Amino acid sequence: MYRGAEAQESHQYLVIEFIKVSSSQMVDYSENKNFLEKIHEQAVKQGDIQGWDLWSLQSGPDQGGFQYVTITYYDDPVKMMNGMTDDNFLNYAKRAYSGDMNEMEIAKEVEKVKDNRDLAMRAYMTVVAQTEDNFDMKPGVLASFDLMKATEGQFNEYEHVEEDLYQPFHQKKVEADMMGSWKFLRTAVPMGSEAEYTHMTLNFYNNYMQFFNSMEYEDMEATEEQLVAMEEGLSSRDQKWVYMATLIKAIR
Repeated sequence: MYRGAEAQESHQYLVIEFIKVSSSQMVDYSENKNFLEKIHEQAVKQGDIQGWDLWSLQSGPDQGGFQYVTITYYDDPVKMMNGMTDDNFLNYAKRAYSGDMNEMEIAKEVEKVKDNRDLAMRAYMTVVAQTEDNFDMKPGVLASFDLMKATEGQFNEYEHVEEDLYQPFHQKKVEADMMGSWKFLRTAVPMGSEAEYTHMTLNFYNNYMQFFNSMEYEDMEATEEQLVAMEEGLSSRDQKWVYMATLIKAIR
């Protein structure tokens, strides 16, 4: 089911975390954004991560109840799996804030950050395909996170649809300025048949105008043959959830 050898060809790995924050803690978590930003800047400086995004969710399924999404970018699967452990997180914080706080104060602030959120879902993903673009990942841009589950026994068929049909189509949209960027992700950690999702697409837009124009572009540009092939191919997967989000912070 999993094409391990091909997965190793990818040079980018993403940890995507969907975060719940209770209404009583929203102000606290909002104030923690700058603290988190400096910690991840240290991780980039150390070469442990390639970057980090913080997204504010605009819409999604009610059962999720998430308010934020973070994406941490890696160039190595081992680094991804070791990830932002509590020890790593604290060490980055010490490097970032040693001139402003003593160790006890830093540790207290780190604990406060962890207490102010509920990490409800974490996805370890590898990039399978993506558009060629120069998208500027700056605060205010939009993304849709589309979570899919490949039908059992049709894993390769589904990936064929995304790579051979949708990737060229999205590339045309990027070149027509109807989309900023697109990534197709596969879970990097083998999951059983009961897994809620196996793949994800990330669709990036400069703003809502580009997003809505992109929807119209699909209707205008796809040929009848392409539409039929896409519809047939997409029967090999179940689209589980779609989340819309706005970028708040981006560290590279």
